[in-house]
Amino acid sequence: MSTDRSLPKCPTGIKGLDEITGGGLPAGRPTLICGSAGCGKTLLAMEFIVRGATQYGEPGVFMSFEETSEELAQNVRSLGFDLQALVDRKQLALSYVRIERSEIEEAGDYDLDGLFVRLEYAIDTIGAKRVVLDTIESLFAGFSNASILRAELRRLFRWLKDKGVTAVITGERGDATLTRQGLEEYVSDCVIVLDHRAKEQLATRRLRVIKYRGSSHGTNEYPFLIDENGIDVLPVTSVGLNYQASNERISSGIPELDDMLAGGFYRGSSILLSGTAGTGKTTSAATFLAAACARGERSIYFSFEESQSQTARNLRSVGIDLQPILDSKLLLFSATRPTQHGLEMHLATMFKQIRDFKPANVVVDPVTSLLVQGNENEVHSMLMALLDYMKGEGITCFFTALNASTERIEQSDVGISSLIDSWLLVRDIEANGERNRGLFILKSRGMAHSNQIREFLLTADGVRLRPTYLGQHGVLTGSARLVQEAKDAAETLARRQEIERRERELERERMLAEARVAAIRSEYEAKAEEIRRAVLELESADQEIALGQDQMAASRKVGAGHDHEAQNGILRGKP
Repeated sequence: MSTDRSLPKCPTGIKGLDEITGGGLPAGRPTLICGSAGCGKTLLAMEFIVRGATQYGEPGVFMSFEETSEELAQNVRSLGFDLQALVDRKQLALSYVRIERSEIEEAGDYDLDGLFVRLEYAIDTIGAKRVVLDTIESLFAGFSNASILRAELRRLFRWLKDKGVTAVITGERGDATLTRQGLEEYVSDCVIVLDHRAKEQLATRRLRVIKYRGSSHGTNEYPFLIDENGIDVLPVTSVGLNYQASNERISSGIPELDDMLAGGFYRGSSILLSGTAGTGKTTSAATFLAAACARGERSIYFSFEESQSQTARNLRSVGIDLQPILDSKLLLFSATRPTQHGLEMHLATMFKQIRDFKPANVVVDPVTSLLVQGNENEVHSMLMALLDYMKGEGITCFFTALNASTERIEQSDVGISSLIDSWLLVRDIEANGERNRGLFILKSRGMAHSNQIREFLLTADGVRLRPTYLGQHGVLTGSARLVQEAKDAAETLARRQEIERRERELERERMLAEARVAAIRSEYEAKAEEIRRAVLELESADQEIALGQDQMAASRKVGAGHDHEAQNGILRGKP
């Protein structure tokens, strides 16, 4: 015996809808899709059938009571749906039931047995798993007996359940009920309401799951898009605070700013650059994306103020060429006026482009433009959903915000500063008749960062941040800084020249001293030499004297012997 208590689901293949419903529509049960004209009922039902056949291998039957098979095929051809090819492959059966009120005369009782026979034949022919009935009100357009209508509706829904097919029935909104008959919503296991409303001349489509028997589901209203790829529902409930934080650092594209951040931004973090008009917010955001694309990362630029051509032209003046990046398909540039859609449609459009393009980085420039479509709380909610979604996907998001007043420079007009990981501010510094820019980091969560105000320059080689330069009266920028730097340079040069002069003077003194020492040494050596010669002469004289004495002594010794002998002879010869 199975212990799985979950309700079997039939995936629709429609982006966002399966997330809201927890996996799809109830399998083997009828689902009611109701709404006013033009809200997308038929398209949603058709996409349910086509996705089932092409993605999940479940053939389907589409029975229409308003449009012929040819009209249906033509209407959805722009979405890339080739109904005829599906019919030829026995993956789809199209059936058109023509009902004209003028050709019907109501008399006595009636039932839907003929419809059941026709529907069963279509189901059995292709082995259908999915069935669509569009639109149920047209089936009863010519009848007025309410009791018979309600009984046949119940029988129809029961028959579909017994057949084991996952059925989608579309219906039009009633005055005080979800449908005209007011019964379909009660006998359906799942009820989805589509709404196409206009507010302040802007139309928005929304989807809401009213009930879902046996399953939890999202209960809010969700904006959805209808474009060339079909329906795309924005699943707001799928985002939250369950994302993983990365420790990887990525460059801002400005080396000096990376140094101020001790290595750059965290990947997957949220960044806000705010400031007054003309402070270089767009240029900084584009610098960030250019660096990301240089690393080979895909990025999206959402612009609400300038077209792609104008932005590319302006950025060339600071050495950033967007065209090669666009040609490489690493950058998707999406330019939209804030007044083109409501907030929900803007959010849904951005979600879809992010899902399709799968970027690593996203720039929204500026988020404050969205305030024309809603108040601060509405924009705050929208951006919170966008932030949570991108963080959940590990996308680094860079927002720019325009501060309307210099008095509120440290407040974001859209109220998202508390959601931001790194907040940079660019402010005007007015002094000496000049207006210059200064950048500082108000906060950067999880990293050490500089508390300096750096002069912010837009040069032909890009954005540069000059080190803080302090004068007697505070931080100097612009020409005041140049004048002070020139003055400091002149003083430094004068000091250096004075040092060099004194070094030359010292060198001369050294050379004179060495010359005097050399002269003294020469005089000393001369006197020493004279003394040595005198000593040698005295020593030589001493040696000569000593030699002469030795010779004299020797000669005296020989002469003394002869004298004795002579003396003896004389003495002996005396008489």
